[in-house]
Amino acid sequence: MQSSLQGIWHSPPISFGKARLRSIGFALHGIRALIRHEANARVHLAASVAVVLAGLVLRCRLDEWRWLVLAMATVWIAEAFNTAIEVLCNLTQPDFHPQVKLIKDLAAGAVLLAAIAATLIGASVAWPHMLGGDA
Repeated sequence: MQSSLQGIWHSPPISFGKARLRSIGFALHGIRALIRHEANARVHLAASVAVVLAGLVLRCRLDEWRWLVLAMATVWIAEAFNTAIEVLCNLTQPDFHPQVKLIKDLAAGAVLLAAIAATLIGASVAWPHMLGGDA
């Protein structure tokens, strides 16, 4: 039995490596679009730069960098999903709908939770350094 979706994925054969490079290109295009079109993503970009600079100035250890990178990545991932959800909602329901509003609010709430967690992680890493302790 053949899948009814089989024809959807039919495309001229390309090498595995070329297909991966093309996928990376699509992903980079998405990241550029996120930064270019979303004001909150530009705020996250500024915060990420500030965190990296602070980590360098404070001479964070490798284990601290792991936490900082994880915190920043979590916020970026949440923002990307939030933006994708908003775009999809606007595409499928351009007029106001209370369920769409709830969906958008839930996605935005996830970004806020990620940002709060990232702030707490950043503070827990930076605070000992700022107190002059051994960290």
